[in-house]
Amino acid sequence: MLREVWPFVDAHRRAGRSVALARLVTRDGPGARPLGSTMAVAADGTWRGSVSGGCVEAVVVDAARAVLAGAEPHLLPVTPGESLLPWEATPACTATLEVLVVPAPPSAVHRAISVGLRRDRPLAVGVGLRPPYRWTVAPTVDRLHADHPAYVEELPRRRRLVLVGATDLAATLATLAESVDLAVSVVDPRPGHVGAGAVPTTAGLVRAWPDEWLARHPLGPGDAVVALSHDPRIDDRAVRAALAGGAGHVAALGSRATHAQRLRRLAGTPGLDRLAGPAGLDLGGRSLAEAALSILAEVVAVANGRDGGRLRDSRLPVGGTPAFTAGLSG
Repeated sequence: MLREVWPFVDAHRRAGRSVALARLVTRDGPGARPLGSTMAVAADGTWRGSVSGGCVEAVVVDAARAVLAGAEPHLLPVTPGESLLPWEATPACTATLEVLVVPAPPSAVHRAISVGLRRDRPLAVGVGLRPPYRWTVAPTVDRLHADHPAYVEELPRRRRLVLVGATDLAATLATLAESVDLAVSVVDPRPGHVGAGAVPTTAGLVRAWPDEWLARHPLGPGDAVVALSHDPRIDDRAVRAALAGGAGHVAALGSRATHAQRLRRLAGTPGLDRLAGPAGLDLGGRSLAEAALSILAEVVAVANGRDGGRLRDSRLPVGGTPAFTAGLSG
């Protein structure tokens, strides 16, 4: 996906180095990565991303470096295992992939994508599947004037994670959440906590009562609220407001005894059966980082419609539907 590799693309563009993008646009069978998966390869030989999870990346990097050296952009058909020796085992993934290998978008499109991602605005990005492989960008798909046929990717705004309480756990959780591309806001009415300096600069830090802030910033079904302050005067107000709003996941930190007390205090609150408490999946962790991982894992599982069980015990596909829509146009 473009969002995954864009920091790499942007950094090299700013340094004056050319970049090629290799994008998985079709596949005739199952695979390890969804359509839209992208690799970015720079002129200095470094690269980020993947299109198959590891099976064909060496071939794709070679093709991208050839384009950077002057070869024509093209659709590259590639099959995992096609270069194996006769006695080597065939990999489980055998679908033929079609990978579009083109230079990264020109300056105007690059700038529009960078601004959209930085400001967290929805975008539709298209690239033609035939010469001249023209890039286009627009706020929505219906306003995108892409060449036909084209590969089109919708980049919605990021899912939001609201952490109530500027605690050390919130700071650790905010840092972890950045790696899964959540837009994190930390809300706390206490000046000493807000000014402690622990929360990473990538998260929005707000001094406010959580119920008042949530009323001004309505959430959607892909968003989550986790109450972490361990102060009922703060957490209870956050839980009531979040359950009354549109957030898809509402959770609160605490032991089972603490949560039982919380449920008694909040008895009669509409939607109380939606409250996840104690927050997190049962990872058995004890450290701060393990607690943050547990809470974040539950946030991700709920957003993807999963219960967070072990993959070995599930018959559902490994991986889910990507948070964007992408496909061929024309």
